[in-house]
Amino acid sequence: MNYSTRLTWSGNRGSGTSAYTSYGREFRAGIDGKPDIDGSADPAFRGDGQKHNPEDLLLVAVAACHMLTYLALCARNGIRVVDYSDDASGVMNGKQFEEITLHPIVTIASDSDADRAAALHDAAHESCFIANSCNFPIHHRAEIRS
Repeated sequence: MNYSTRLTWSGNRGSGTSAYTSYGREFRAGIDGKPDIDGSADPAFRGDGQKHNPEDLLLVAVAACHMLTYLALCARNGIRVVDYSDDASGVMNGKQFEEITLHPIVTIASDSDADRAAALHDAAHESCFIANSCNFPIHHRAEIRS
């Protein structure tokens, strides 16, 4: 599989990068056939806090990959998930991510095996393409409800 995106910087305020404070950090990411994403740097890096930043998007990618992998494993293992949410968090030291912790809250049907549902989070972590591409720890602290 191959993936591609088109990234366009939109932060030229007239003088390009003539000085560190003279340009905007805004960008647009486009993927053919999908809505564009308007983004910027994190405010700590002189960006627009109202727009998605690369750090946000990395956290979303990790959490979404885990969720989608987990849901597939549940479907294949007879666990019926009826609701899933995750308040994921990440710690960055200013240079790189140190860790990400996922906090999925999973509601399963009353006739599903809660122990098996909990164990499938480990399998999801092992199979997640995005997590396997990261060089920092990714933890999950799942809560299973029925």
